[in-house]
Amino acid sequence: MINWNYTYAAIWRQNKQYLRPVKQLDTIRLEQLLGIDAQKKLLVTNTERFLSGLPSNNALLWGARGTGKSSLVKALLNEYKDRDLRLVEVDKQDLIYLPEMVDEIREQPQRFIIYCDDLSFEAGDSLYKPLKSVLEGSIELPPENVLFYATSNRRHLLPERMQDNLDTQLIDGEVHYSDSIEEKISLSDRFGLRLSFYPQNTDTYLEIVDSYFPDYQESREHLHKAALDFAYQNAAKNGRTAKQFYNSFIGTSHLKVKL
Repeated sequence: MINWNYTYAAIWRQNKQYLRPVKQLDTIRLEQLLGIDAQKKLLVTNTERFLSGLPSNNALLWGARGTGKSSLVKALLNEYKDRDLRLVEVDKQDLIYLPEMVDEIREQPQRFIIYCDDLSFEAGDSLYKPLKSVLEGSIELPPENVLFYATSNRRHLLPERMQDNLDTQLIDGEVHYSDSIEEKISLSDRFGLRLSFYPQNTDTYLEIVDSYFPDYQESREHLHKAALDFAYQNAAKNGRTAKQFYNSFIGTSHLKVKL
């Protein structure tokens, strides 16, 4: 049994079917996340409402890869763990165990975010059914001390095909979605807070790079050129690429950085 007074996060392990306490947390902080101020503000407000016992929403963070969706959730834990916020991470394939996880924490005095990274489902996938139950309850109401936050590259979590839209009809001036479209929308609709993340522009990418090199000794032009070359090689200009650039080039002879 986990002592949640001293454990801030846990990960569900399927083979042993238990929550493993996390001993080394990712140290990312909210102030380190650049270029997503609007999304950050909305998720922080929702989380603070949750911690204060006010009505709050399950959250879906969807959009472009590498834009800070997962880092934002991790930063929330670092910001609010001293206010009894706790995080439970679960993989998509383990969603069938959600009811058991919720049963384990619903009577605890702390407040829990169950977090699933890179959540999406394929056609014929039934793993989303336990998630629906946890998000809105079944015969038993969802616990007041549990929220579900997920990140995804898909807005509606399920694959969308052209045929689904072709089956949609206009009747008496009103749009009537096909059954398959309704099924897709009904899942994402259970997230009362849906935040979109878009590819970051060059200026934002370079701002993030600068945050990793505050004591760079040479010209910023030199640093930015190296960072842009790295981004072109990786076909992405985002926060993840900026961190990878830092990991690859910190300490090299042509980047004289004073640490």
